[in-house]
Amino acid sequence: MTNPITQFQATDIPELARFLNASWEYDTITETLLEEKLQGDPYWLPEATFVYRKGNRIVGFMQGVMRDIRGTRYAYIKLMAVTAEERRQGIATALYDRIEKVFVDAAADVVRIYDVPLNYFMPGIDPRYTPALCWAMRKGFVRFSDTANLLVDLNQDWNMSPRELALRDENIEVRRANPDDKQAVLDFIKDEWQLWSNEVEMAFANAVPSIHIALLKGEVKAFSAHNANNKGTGWFGPMGTHPDLRGKGMGAILLKRCLQDMKNMGLSHSVIPWVGPIDFYAWHANARVDRVFWRFEKKLK
Repeated sequence: MTNPITQFQATDIPELARFLNASWEYDTITETLLEEKLQGDPYWLPEATFVYRKGNRIVGFMQGVMRDIRGTRYAYIKLMAVTAEERRQGIATALYDRIEKVFVDAAADVVRIYDVPLNYFMPGIDPRYTPALCWAMRKGFVRFSDTANLLVDLNQDWNMSPRELALRDENIEVRRANPDDKQAVLDFIKDEWQLWSNEVEMAFANAVPSIHIALLKGEVKAFSAHNANNKGTGWFGPMGTHPDLRGKGMGAILLKRCLQDMKNMGLSHSVIPWVGPIDFYAWHANARVDRVFWRFEKKLK
């Protein structure tokens, strides 16, 4: 009997994108974006990425990746789906068991679902995907946190140029980053925000860098980026400000520069994902909670 589980192949992309779009009720993905999540992952793990077929149809899919973060080896289910008519037949479990073996063999400490630093599609399970929640709990995953994605209507005035001009008197320059600024930004984030390095690299990889910076006496002290993860979908972030510039409204200025960029791209809305300070974005951008996600993990050690 032919094994229904096979390792993902690049030639699966068109069919896999169609399958995911048919299986997900609240999300869609393009072939380009799917490639970004798969081969575009900085630690792409093809040996932990599987499709499940019945006959010549994909009916299940699961992708696993790993990250070493501050002394902990994290494993993640990054993407997964089972077609609606094939659920409750053990397909997700069969896929996960194959992936978990890869994780165990690689000495992973813990497995999380979806919230993958560096390159991710969503920051947890949207609880409206009730079958996914139930499956995760049956497999021993425990909910440990919640987070949210905010939505911003881009049809607003984002101009902050008067405030930017006033800051020049304090030797603060705010501008779009150019390719020559890349190393300076990477150096700026390397201590506190190292996990954002891949997204910064992706923002600089765009034809016009989708990243804005603030410099104090010529030194990078703050930045904001967009179109760095889930390209083309209006995602904002990451953003960070050094204590030297805090209290000067720098976050609002840099946020609004990115929102204006996305407005100029012809987008109607921007997504601010995986949010902590909801009140900041609500105040400065009239952002509203759009989706809530539950975060799950399972200890392997």
